[in-house]
Amino acid sequence: QVLLVESGGGSVQAGDSLRLSCVVSGGTFSDYAMGWFRQAPGDIREFVAAIAWSGWSGDSTSYTDSVKGRFTISRDNAKNTVYLQMNNLSPEDTAVYTCAASLNSDWHVNPFAYDYWGLGTQVTVSS
Repeated sequence: QVLLVESGGGSVQAGDSLRLSCVVSGGTFSDYAMGWFRQAPGDIREFVAAIAWSGWSGDSTSYTDSVKGRFTISRDNAKNTVYLQMNNLSPEDTAVYTCAASLNSDWHVNPFAYDYWGLGTQVTVSS
């Protein structure tokens, strides 16, 4: 089994920052591409950010336009953890954030490319 557990969500004010963490157990974490997705109430799940496996030689990260310059995805292979640093949060960022792992080495923006999913962590941003 490959299990993903998110943490770090919470309720903050607009302009604040949060760092989400996703700990992966099982398999070989360094070989996985990792992604973050989010889903607001009544909305579809959307891509947020992704990072390739640690040995990838090309472009290693990708972001949706609405978070570029504010969010940063990173990984720590020694801790089997992927992070999403979220700065200058706005109410539009309110959603359940979920991490996902892909057995393919490259980053992916399509949720169908991911093999394993966490249950998500709530992020609420008030004005």
